[in-house]
Amino acid sequence: MSILSKEDVLQKAEEMDVKFVRLQFTDVLGITKNVAITVEQLEEALDDKIMFDGSSIEGFTRIQESDMYLKPDYDTFAIFP
Repeated sequence: MSILSKEDVLQKAEEMDVKFVRLQFTDVLGITKNVAITVEQLEEALDDKIMFDGSSIEGFTRIQESDMYLKPDYDTFAIFP
C-alpha cells in the first residue's frame, strides 16, 4: 500500500510549480531510462495511461510486443531542482 496517494502527488506537483515529470525505470541490463511528460499529463500517468515504445529500449521487447504502460510508484515521487 502506498503512503502517498494520487491526490498527494498532484497537489505536491502543483505546490512546487512542476513543469515536467520524468518517469524513470531500469532496462533489463539495470540501466536507468526515462520518459519525460508535461505536468498536464501527470494525472493520466498516475492512472496508468501513459505508454511508451518498448522496442526502442535495448533488450526490452520485440517490435510486435512493444507498446508498454508505465505504472508509477507514488511513493517514489520526488522534486529535483
